[in-house]
Amino acid sequence: MNKIIIAIDGYSACGKSSTAKVVASALGYAYIDSGAMYRAVTLYFLQNYISLDNPREVANALHRIDIEFRLAHTAAGEAPHSETYLNGLQVEQEIRQMYVSDQVSEVSRLAEVRHFLVAQQQKMGKRKGLVMDGRDIGTVVFPQAELKLFMTADLLERGRRRQVELLEHGQLVNIDEIVDNLRKRDQIDTSRSESPLRQAADAVVINTTNITFEEQIDLSLRLAYSKILPQSQ
Repeated sequence: MNKIIIAIDGYSACGKSSTAKVVASALGYAYIDSGAMYRAVTLYFLQNYISLDNPREVANALHRIDIEFRLAHTAAGEAPHSETYLNGLQVEQEIRQMYVSDQVSEVSRLAEVRHFLVAQQQKMGKRKGLVMDGRDIGTVVFPQAELKLFMTADLLERGRRRQVELLEHGQLVNIDEIVDNLRKRDQIDTSRSESPLRQAADAVVINTTNITFEEQIDLSLRLAYSKILPQSQ
């Protein structure tokens, strides 16, 4: 079966990462969470008091950052899941904290950061057989991707989903705070000069507001097989 690249873009809390993980597993593909990479950089900057207004300080910091994904095995019979490592330390839970969420869009808008991570992401996709989600995957990272999906959902529904996700990680956050954070991130992500969030011209739009997660997966896989199978015949 021929391998392709699947690029999933869209707004925060629309189900991009969850969908990408399951689709990658079903196809036997690698999964890369590009958002986790930006969160890892943000965490490093916060921990080391890097000034975002100082290009030289930012550039020097990036040279000291190494990000990798490792498969972690849980209970017997469960599929392994990917965890984010920053300079050898597992940071999967820490990068999901609200204090990182509050700053990740500010860090992501920096051209130096985007160039650094896009180069790494493109290297990961050279062998294809990859599902990657983010905000500029189909427009900048892999404009040649065989399948591009763009996910969206109503803001309040996105806030509700993010609240549930945070609760699962032991964080109780007011829904208004979450919605305000999402609205701020949307504004920054869509208006930044460097690789803004936008729908690729050839992307398939999936509005996840009123569909189940299973329906998201089913639709995504049907679209994937429509690209894979004709090429393998």
